[in-house]
Amino acid sequence: MRLDDFMQTCLLHPEHGYYTTREPFGTAGDFTTAPEISQMFGELVGLALAQTWIDQGAPKPFALAELGPGRGTLMADMRRAMARVPGLTDAARITLVEASARLRQIQSARLGPVSHCGGVDELPELPLFLVANEFFDALPIRQFVRVDGGWAERMVTVSEGALALALAPPVPLPRDGAPGEVWEDRPAAAAIIAAIARRIVRHGGVALIIDYGTWDGYGDSLQALQRHGRADPLDRPGEADLTAHVDFAPLAAAAVAEGAAASAPVPQGAWLRMLGIEARAARLTAAGDAGAQTALHRLTHPAQMGHLFKVMAIWPPKAPPPPGFAVLESDAARA
Repeated sequence: MRLDDFMQTCLLHPEHGYYTTREPFGTAGDFTTAPEISQMFGELVGLALAQTWIDQGAPKPFALAELGPGRGTLMADMRRAMARVPGLTDAARITLVEASARLRQIQSARLGPVSHCGGVDELPELPLFLVANEFFDALPIRQFVRVDGGWAERMVTVSEGALALALAPPVPLPRDGAPGEVWEDRPAAAAIIAAIARRIVRHGGVALIIDYGTWDGYGDSLQALQRHGRADPLDRPGEADLTAHVDFAPLAAAAVAEGAAASAPVPQGAWLRMLGIEARAARLTAAGDAGAQTALHRLTHPAQMGHLFKVMAIWPPKAPPPPGFAVLESDAARA
């Protein structure tokens, strides 16, 4: 079995899949995302979308969309902050891209009436203001190892009664690599970005892609997370989250190929500071929020989420760049 097929089965099997059978988020789950750390994250993401909406002429109506919304925490915080902008809330048509029926129920209970769809091709034909936070890292990957004769794909097999990794026969690929080097491919990611970019080029809007990863990176980044710690990806399928680092380079290339403008990935910490998170943390602290400074550190410090997590933007080619971004140059700074 290919590694991406194994990941897809473990995560989304209708009866035994990780996301269809459990509550993975927060301190009681297996991992904590930025929106669950502090309201500041969602507030600033929402205000960045709101500023972009204003800069593009405040189109009405527009689709306010999120990929993989989890428990709806990010959208709730975004919506609260965006409500400060006159006319924005009335113009927004909230659409959540969610595959899990169980999570759809949780999102609706938290957010009230919202629209759900199963994929980006089902998004409304409207100006699209979209955020994807820790969505692409959960998309299944294929792994290839550089060996004599080309690149050998890693497969999941059974050895001595247990799951194990094995290599398929090597094939030639148009990539360089040192012997033993690992290259990861995420087949679904470019198609998703292309569909988003086409809508943005047609109707306007912006997409903010927030995830951990690198620019045009190599290496084995597959990991399993369980109870906020590392686990063996092949152990107890369906009971741990499986993720891998996002390679932002092919995402940007897919957007540009559709005629959109794209940015290089910006470190999350630098982007949040540019948006004013330090001032927001100071106000929350003054109001009695004892955890605001700790949350600020987790979200922005390079040793926490500040450097490994990146933010990339996609927007119409003739529109102003969203706050904190510039058009990708041919040899953009590599993270």
